[in-house]
Amino acid sequence: MALLLGLLGMYGVISYSVSQRTREIGIRLALGAPIAEVTTAFVRSGLILSAIGGACGLAATLVLAPLMKSLLFSISPSDPLTYAAMSASLIFAAALASYLPARKATKIDPVEALRAE
Repeated sequence: MALLLGLLGMYGVISYSVSQRTREIGIRLALGAPIAEVTTAFVRSGLILSAIGGACGLAATLVLAPLMKSLLFSISPSDPLTYAAMSASLIFAAALASYLPARKATKIDPVEALRAE
């Protein structure tokens, strides 16, 4: 349940931040940037942010996991498979949260995107 809440929260925040940059996408498209390049730039920025967050989260988890040993059932506090699966799912959600709004914003007319706000 915690993973699902984390995925939804992260998706919502990244998706909102990308959708707020619709005007920037419109400017880039109006200046002639290829759609694939614009989309890649937004996905890359979302992945960089999620990688930084994932690294900080893994570091905090490795420090705090021994304190929660009594709450963990049938896994060790340093289970690498669990850490890898959670990190991969969060990074996948960040990529999806960056890609979908950027793709949606690139499909609108650049003039309409510039008039937004």
